[in-house]
Amino acid sequence: MLGISRSVAYYAKHRTVQEQDLIVLEHIRSVLERLPFYGYRKVCREIRAKYMQVTEKQVRRIMARAGLQAIFPGRNLSKARQEHKKYPYLLGGKRIRYPNQVWATDLTYIKLPSGHVYLMAIIDLYSRKVLNWIITNTLDAPIFANCLRETIEQFGSPAIFNTDQGCQFTSDCWTGVLHEYGIDISMDGKNRALDNIYVERLWRSLKYEDIYIKQYESVRELRDGVARYFRFYNTERFHQGLGYLTPEEMYRSFQVVDLAEQAA
Repeated sequence: MLGISRSVAYYAKHRTVQEQDLIVLEHIRSVLERLPFYGYRKVCREIRAKYMQVTEKQVRRIMARAGLQAIFPGRNLSKARQEHKKYPYLLGGKRIRYPNQVWATDLTYIKLPSGHVYLMAIIDLYSRKVLNWIITNTLDAPIFANCLRETIEQFGSPAIFNTDQGCQFTSDCWTGVLHEYGIDISMDGKNRALDNIYVERLWRSLKYEDIYIKQYESVRELRDGVARYFRFYNTERFHQGLGYLTPEEMYRSFQVVDLAEQAA
């Protein structure tokens, strides 16, 4: 009667491909904000479960165009040199009973917009306290050996120092400092990342609780941020494995008990 065709009367506007992609992109960002370690396959399943129907191919394409990717470990920094002496692992079955009994260290790789840097931290295994750390853009062993010497001069000598078999820690300048102070050298077995699990946990906490959230733009910003985080980690962050004490409280508690025994 009105001269209008059925197709016009029942027309519904369809989203363009670009509009559809923008909606999917918002869902991808929402998932990665909560689960930054998810790859495109898991992101796809999360979106299907909570938002809308998508395909893995679609999610992968949109993530690639937007420059989005899962958080994943950086390059392997634990490569040994054949000419360097390797030492046995001394911590198997050993009970760590007091501060400065065993220290450990490791290197991690941090990517910045301007390039990449390396972070080394020295921790006390009894208390998990971060004793010292350094950020550098080179892997020159003397830099790390100087940091080691500074830490010993400030906190005293541990009985054992544990590292992986990376060339920085098997170098003569590093092991020379340990020999000079009479410290026993312990090294993780080959392909035994769990031998240094406490340092690995420290890296995970630092990256997921600070670096990945703050997204530092420069080395200076990173140094300031890491300094703030390690202060928080040592003095405010409670550790379930320490009976909900902070590393600083755990490190000092042995000294308090020792003083009390002397007074008695």
